[in-house]
Amino acid sequence: MIKLANSPSKEGLAKLTYILISTVAIFIILIYAEEYAITFIIALIIWFIIHELRENLQMVPWIRDNFPIWLQSTIAFFVIALVIGGILDMIYYNVSILYESVDEYLANFQLVLLKLNKAIGLDVASRVNEYLENFDSIALAESTLDYTSSLIGNGFLIILYVVFLLVEETIFPMKLKAFYPDEDQQAKKQALFYKMDQNIGRYLRLKTLVSFITGALSYIVLLIFDIESAFFWAFLIFVLNFIPTVGSLIATVFPAIFAVLQMAEIAPFFYILFLVGSIQVLVGNVLEPKLMGNSLNMSALVVVLSLTLWGAIWGIMGMILSVPITVMMIIVFEEIPSLRFIAVALSEKGELSKPLSMPIPKK
Repeated sequence: MIKLANSPSKEGLAKLTYILISTVAIFIILIYAEEYAITFIIALIIWFIIHELRENLQMVPWIRDNFPIWLQSTIAFFVIALVIGGILDMIYYNVSILYESVDEYLANFQLVLLKLNKAIGLDVASRVNEYLENFDSIALAESTLDYTSSLIGNGFLIILYVVFLLVEETIFPMKLKAFYPDEDQQAKKQALFYKMDQNIGRYLRLKTLVSFITGALSYIVLLIFDIESAFFWAFLIFVLNFIPTVGSLIATVFPAIFAVLQMAEIAPFFYILFLVGSIQVLVGNVLEPKLMGNSLNMSALVVVLSLTLWGAIWGIMGMILSVPITVMMIIVFEEIPSLRFIAVALSEKGELSKPLSMPIPKK
């Protein structure tokens, strides 16, 4: 019997079937284990920040020579705890101010609707009020409160995860040697983890810097227009800026809508939208590409698709983490010959990223 040249081999079909089944199984697990997975990822992010702060502390010779690793990690942990605590306190204060003026905002909203009626000659107010009456705001508030309470309730578990990650970090090199007795294999795996650490670390550092600049400039604009709780809106812009593509758009609309509710005028909406939007465009399209370059080695289409996929799985947290997760996947796929074609498909120009040389440890 003659075998056709173009017919797929059994090995190729088996590999494709294995990949598809494994992918579906992983996504099902991620969906049903969302609460625990997000808790662990938050702990992983905190551990990573501690790792980055500790590396910065080690740049000071006196600290590197006189402070053991565990003490450096403890200092970094308390610094992060103080920063997070200060941010949460500021957010609580700003939200309290907003809550006290809810009745005033609702009244201003009705005034704006009446002005729209006169401006465009349509009964906008009745249609919007009818929609708001049918909108289940209580269910939305309850779901938001439940989600927030769940994160706060898992605070102890997050801290526990962070502690064990710090402990595991110290013994991981010994486990790596036990897994791979061959020195060449050890070097390859160490290079793989170092590559992940450098790529994700660089992305988070630069993205944090870009988001901070965007939030700070937006804060100045909001202060100029005397927008209430300007810090809260600037922090919201900072956080949403981590969501690729759509995050900056959403972050621009929120303070613009609130300006209308606060001032009962339509014009401030366009002023805020234009100025904050201009900051987003300039920082996102001029500054960020110069800082990032092509270090992520990920196509724009893949960024959008990963945003959609991880957002569908884990919501807002999945959107924020979509780029780091995809970068990690590409790096891992590059090192596995049978999955290297996936890394090529996800890459920016169909090329694998260049290997990074690990620094030689000081004796």
